[in-house]
Amino acid sequence: MKNRVSKSKLREKNVLLALLVTVVIFTILNASYFTVANMVDIAKQATINGIIAIGMTFAIISGGIDLSVGCTFAIAIVIVGKLTTIGISPVVALILGLIIGIILGYINGILVTKLNLQPFIATLATMSVYRGIAYVITGGWPVLGIPDSFRKMLSAKLFLDIPVYVFIFIAVAVLTNILLKRTRYGNYLTAVGDNEEAAKLAGLNINKIKLVAYAVCGMCAALAGMIMLANLGTGEPATGQGYELDAIAAAAIGGTRMAGGRGTILGTVIGALFLAALKIGLIIIGVSTFWQYVVTGVIIAIAAYLEIFQEQLTLKKSVKTA
Repeated sequence: MKNRVSKSKLREKNVLLALLVTVVIFTILNASYFTVANMVDIAKQATINGIIAIGMTFAIISGGIDLSVGCTFAIAIVIVGKLTTIGISPVVALILGLIIGIILGYINGILVTKLNLQPFIATLATMSVYRGIAYVITGGWPVLGIPDSFRKMLSAKLFLDIPVYVFIFIAVAVLTNILLKRTRYGNYLTAVGDNEEAAKLAGLNINKIKLVAYAVCGMCAALAGMIMLANLGTGEPATGQGYELDAIAAAAIGGTRMAGGRGTILGTVIGALFLAALKIGLIIIGVSTFWQYVVTGVIIAIAAYLEIFQEQLTLKKSVKTA
């Protein structure tokens, strides 16, 4: 356990250093990069991906993955958008949106735990189903006329023009960190992802633990969707495509072990900030946004390799010590 904790802290420090180096490099390339307004933009861009990535972290730690987060994101957007346009209270609409996310995540968990589908296959299937549902609900048309009351609830500007949703991001990170690191459930989740057979022999309810992880993942995706809805004022059924890639990247960069059993919320948050800083920096220096996809894919591969390299290094050290 101590070894896993030290690895996580080392990874967090390394990613934080990479984030600082990225900021310095882009500032040298373009002095307008390091401004208060741009730092706020980085925080804003990191928020949606960061919240989705936090949920993804739970799914990955459990030994699985959720490819349907972008589509859960879209369903929450269109359903909550329609609810607000017919006069439903913004708070009630928000709560219903979270419940929708939990249900969709729970369905993913059922497919994985009860039907014994591989997480990749299960969530690949629901990714298509959920996207189709979003289109069916809207007929392919965007949801327009989102009330200002709902928009202000999540996107009102506070000091330094920082919107409410950035602070929601911080609150989600704090609460999920407590759940993951300060509760029995967090310990059980890590144990299941690290060695499921050993967890079974220890008497843990594997299915229940995984179901909660996928429910948290769905809830985070829905919350991010509602933030996007409040920010843009329209609900597009096509929104969220490719968001699963960024979420996986943020988690992987932050040190979440892709095979399960290890990960931290702080690492994921720093990973999301790193991606946002990198993407905005590329835009500022004039690099095409199309290259962002290339960069994201390369980063995922590098992050995965660093995980393998670190484990091999640790194994060699243990062999020498023995």
